[in-house]
Amino acid sequence: MKKLITISREYGSGGREVGKIVAKRLGVPLYIKDIITMAAEESGLSPEVIESAELQAKSSFSYTLSSAVSFGEGFGGEAISMNEKLFLAQFDVITEIGAKGEGVIVGRCADYVLREDPDVTNVFIYGEKEDKIRRCIEEYGDDEATVEKKMATYDKARRNYYNYHTSRKWGEYKNYDLAINSSLVGEEGAADIICAYLEARKNNGK
Repeated sequence: MKKLITISREYGSGGREVGKIVAKRLGVPLYIKDIITMAAEESGLSPEVIESAELQAKSSFSYTLSSAVSFGEGFGGEAISMNEKLFLAQFDVITEIGAKGEGVIVGRCADYVLREDPDVTNVFIYGEKEDKIRRCIEEYGDDEATVEKKMATYDKARRNYYNYHTSRKWGEYKNYDLAINSSLVGEEGAADIICAYLEARKNNGK
């Protein structure tokens, strides 16, 4: 079985750190910013534009409207929007990573992109509001006065971006193999659960 994991997460849940811990324990590559860099190299778009694509979806209506505006040619010569071009650039990179068979991929709809791979393990990390606020302030350096608004903005953008491009619902249990509340087990504990799950799958021949 592949050591291939995708991690989706709520803002402030510690999902990125969980991904780092899992990748280190398994001895596999971690892909976070790397996807943006690789997509920029392959598409010719700037890393800044690609990185900001998800956050642009904070308004579902506006994102849907902008996605309807043609930009250039896509598959079969059909016109596509900038939003679609950005998504496809990352889609191709994630597909390539999946073909290599090992790695931890954080965010970027990776669970959807690799949905046909029977060996991938998809994880969703969430947490209690108070714990997420504390982590954002103490670890991310967010402003205490605006942290709740920032959390809501990022999660809304991630939800809209994911829902638009996948026709699924972000955070819905059936899209993932594991959903872990980091408030209850912490980042190390969440990594323990993921690694134990992989070992159980391996032993079960799945």
